[in-house]
Amino acid sequence: MDREPEAEHGCDLPDPPDAQADSAFMRLALDQAQNAWLLGEVPVGAVLVRDGKVLATGYNRPVGDSDPTAHAEIVALRQAASLLGNYRLPGCTLYVTLEPCAMCAMAMLHARVQRVVFGAFDPKTGAGGSVLNLFAESRLNHHAQLHGGVEAAACGALLQEFFRERRRLGAQERAQAADESGQGAAQGGIEVSHLDQPGEDFDV
Repeated sequence: MDREPEAEHGCDLPDPPDAQADSAFMRLALDQAQNAWLLGEVPVGAVLVRDGKVLATGYNRPVGDSDPTAHAEIVALRQAASLLGNYRLPGCTLYVTLEPCAMCAMAMLHARVQRVVFGAFDPKTGAGGSVLNLFAESRLNHHAQLHGGVEAAACGALLQEFFRERRRLGAQERAQAADESGQGAAQGGIEVSHLDQPGEDFDV
């Protein structure tokens, strides 16, 4: 999860124009991810920026909205498009705490987002180089610059802690149910050994 982004990510990828700005905006995206956690959603946050100013923000809410498309990136894109009255968002940079999935990557390309910056890599569904790289697909008619691994440790740690807590609460509930059914508490600890496998649940 903390590996450096590979050279083939993106197309004609330049060095980050302002690493400090990237880190600052990614920390804002992390704040949005915390909002998702407070609602019981997988903590992924996004911030859409143009000319150094935040246009829109978003965080994961597919469960609360009963909407499988309500990923953080989509929420931010919708908000910005509504604000500007235009489904095209040229000149924008989208910051997201987790490598985009294929759905979100294509939405960014359809919106003509200029640059995408993400935090943690997603080895299960990442479409920015981990599983496939839609941003480097030459047959598509738009290409966005891509930069991954910004504040990766913080972004990954937030996700890992969320899943640890969810597993811990699940184990407690199983233990309580086992006690109440007279089967003993021993069965409540199943799967706890998987708590520290990094990234295994980054499929959001």
